[in-house]
Amino acid sequence: MDATASPTTATVHSDVPWGAVWGQDDAVAALQDAASDPAALTHAWLITGPPGSGRSTLAYAFAAALIAEEGDENAMRQVLAGTHPDLTALRTEGVIISIKDARALVERSYFSPSLGRYRVIVMEDADRMAERTSNVLLKALEEPPERTVWVLCAPSDADLLPTIRSRVRTLRLREPDVADVARLIVERTGADPATAEQSARHAQRHIGMAQRLATDAAARARRDDTLRAVLRVRGVGDVVEVAGRIVQAATDDAKALTTERDEAERAGLLRTLGIAAGTPVPPTVRSQLSALEDDQKRRATRSLRDGIDRVLTDLESMFRDVLMLQFGRDTELINRELEPDLRALAEAWTPDRTLAVVDRIGETRKNVELNAAPTLALESMLVTVASGRTP
Repeated sequence: MDATASPTTATVHSDVPWGAVWGQDDAVAALQDAASDPAALTHAWLITGPPGSGRSTLAYAFAAALIAEEGDENAMRQVLAGTHPDLTALRTEGVIISIKDARALVERSYFSPSLGRYRVIVMEDADRMAERTSNVLLKALEEPPERTVWVLCAPSDADLLPTIRSRVRTLRLREPDVADVARLIVERTGADPATAEQSARHAQRHIGMAQRLATDAAARARRDDTLRAVLRVRGVGDVVEVAGRIVQAATDDAKALTTERDEAERAGLLRTLGIAAGTPVPPTVRSQLSALEDDQKRRATRSLRDGIDRVLTDLESMFRDVLMLQFGRDTELINRELEPDLRALAEAWTPDRTLAVVDRIGETRKNVELNAAPTLALESMLVTVASGRTP
């Protein structure tokens, strides 16, 4: 089943629980109808859209509308905060969703609602399920209890098995325009319009990334430095140096994003266990601390890979611009600030060579996602940039 959201004017909804949803009016209308009319409600949904389109935000708003009685804003806010007992959510911070986590969701899906109208199971990043994990969900999606609703989120329905797709109603979100994202960034952050437009363009309309670029001059400079460094790659020495710089920058970013949270989680666990700061950890609770540290390591790995994927996405956009120039289209460049360098490259290369590089970057993204060593994967990709040939 499919309910495609067509383009509309990007607006921010002011009512609870839809207030955080932006630019998806048709999708909101479809889900409001489903939440208010049992005849229109399907018990398994798949919300798809590009990164930054608001898949998860919409999923939780829908969950709040399903669980709470109309007008019960307190219950809706509990759902949006993730604290309502009738909401079960899986936010993936590891590389994949484990079978253990999937089985836990299925088990929870058979519980009756305790306070609300429905029990809602939200699975973010459903595309990170291996085939064996997907099979765990099949029966639960096909025959859920009468008052349980599943909401899966993924970039595309093609990222899930056909057996999963056949058991859900798909709602495809629209991709916002650069101008729409820029206006939102100005409203949210107070950034000047030029910076907001550049950030929205460089982020390729990913709202969260655009907001980070608009508010972090260091992130903007790091992106520019990385792209220019790749344009200067000529030989093996350059390949090794630039690959190392990319991995180091992604590692530093991952540490910055996770270290403070890791320390707060560790301190919180120790307080819960009644262990004062600075005192030895008793052997009886070391297993709990080890489990937390394992979760944090998985999150750090995920954060590092996400950072490298972001760099590779930026590189794809740059060589896509080269390809556009080679075919005489210069009105929709993502990296306009690099146009002189990109024009020089477009004249020096053939379109076939540019396509080979774009394809190689796409393969590298897949390889990193599949646990390839990041430095080696980047070096291999940069050899193709330097030579036009796949190693």
